[in-house]
Amino acid sequence: MGAIPNPSEWLLISDVEYDRDAGQVDADTLYSNMKSMLVCPHCGRLLVYWQGFGEKYTAYRLEE
Repeated sequence: MGAIPNPSEWLLISDVEYDRDAGQVDADTLYSNMKSMLVCPHCGRLLVYWQGFGEKYTAYRLEE
């Protein structure tokens, strides 16, 4: 079981999704619109779960 909060996990939200929740913000709604991104502590790759943890992630690696 991983740590909560996870120091390797970042939460992402687009400007459009963020603006949709302008004004009074409901934390649960805001959280549900966020995408999870994990940073590998060894190689620095970013793993983004665009469709949630139930689907395959997209991996991004640093340029040489």
